[in-house]
Amino acid sequence: MPARAEDRPARLSVGVVGAGRVGPALAAALRLAGHRPVAVSGVSDASRRRAAELLPGVPVVGPDEVLARSELVLLTVPDDALPGLVAGLVKTGAVRPGQLVVHTSGRYGVSVLEPALAAGALPLALHPVMTFTGTAVDVQRLAGCSFGVTAPEELRLAAQALVIEMGGEPEWVAEEARPLYHAALAIGANHLVTLVNQAMELLRTSGVQAPDRMLGPLLGAALDNALRSGDAALTGPVARGDAGTVAAHVAELRRHAPRTVASYLAMARATADRALDHGLLTAGHAGDLLDVLGAGTHERGGGAGGPHGRGSTGGPHGTGGTGGTGGTDEGNDGGDGEGRA
Repeated sequence: MPARAEDRPARLSVGVVGAGRVGPALAAALRLAGHRPVAVSGVSDASRRRAAELLPGVPVVGPDEVLARSELVLLTVPDDALPGLVAGLVKTGAVRPGQLVVHTSGRYGVSVLEPALAAGALPLALHPVMTFTGTAVDVQRLAGCSFGVTAPEELRLAAQALVIEMGGEPEWVAEEARPLYHAALAIGANHLVTLVNQAMELLRTSGVQAPDRMLGPLLGAALDNALRSGDAALTGPVARGDAGTVAAHVAELRRHAPRTVASYLAMARATADRALDHGLLTAGHAGDLLDVLGAGTHERGGGAGGPHGRGSTGGPHGTGGTGGTGGTDEGNDGGDGEGRA
């Protein structure tokens, strides 16, 4: 087998280690591009069903056997499982010189594949920026999907070609920037799902029969405006400095949905900080609003010290508060794990 990427045959035998939602979909996309999925590993009944539906005729075998049959290996397991998987495959001698070893984790670049590189493999990090359902619709949705790509310089063309063949658009991410990149996606996708579901639950509590139908146009317009206009798209009582309205919101949430108070206050404070920083909210209108948010924070035992001198749940410049952490998925696929973000 040739050791250099430029010497490789145009069409590759493809194996998948981890038949979660992501791996079979990517392998199915590569099949449409002319590559040959030859093996997949999966433990749970759900992963085996996914493999059968998306990769009909492809045998389910153990991870070592997947590598033995494949020129291109997709490691699609949860982020936390990836380092151990790579080390284990190298230790058993499953990784071969010249083999393309690709992982789909958002968190990691190619450094996590260093044991495979030492064994002569060609490492790539290709992270599809999409949520996956584990069905055939995912293959169609890859068209135009961005991929966060990290690769050694000599493999950039190979990485780009694979992404394009799957229908995606490569976006180059530096090795050291991968954790921040992944945290940004977790905020934008994973946390958005939580916020939307909180909103739907509150609407149901208020008596709305079809919260999804009510929220759909509003959320679509808000997302479109935010992507087009940035912070200029901020609207609502916080951006206007309507302290009385915000106080009423907090009081009602305490009565009907106390578990949502913390997230409401955190997002309201972050919104106020951004509105102030971008001149959408004046200091004159912000005083009472920040007092309301600070009082709400202290009432639930929160911190203090926001960027504009009042109580805070941890805005972009604050020292106190509830600071968030990036989730793993956006879901990483996970061997038998679920969706990505």
